Amino acid sequence: MSAPVCRAKFKLTARIENQVGHSLTFEPVTTGSPENDQFFKWTPWGKVEIGTVNPEAAAGFKVGDEYYLDFTPAN
Repeated sequence: MSAPVCRAKFKLTARIENQVGHSLTFEPVTTGSPENDQFFKWTPWGKVEIGTVNPEAAAGFKVGDEYYLDFTPAN
């Protein structure tokens, strides 16, 4: 596997249980540490929302925690 094309750092801002499963909303880090300052300066911004029907998977994500998101080609 080749190295990521882009690594971003996002914070989980919401975890909502709904009729289908669990919705997880991530937003980019903007400050709080020298590393976060660099990620905000050089990586994408926006919002990522994903869902899962697996409650154990959703429980592994904690609101307020930060996560790396790697964007790599799928081909």
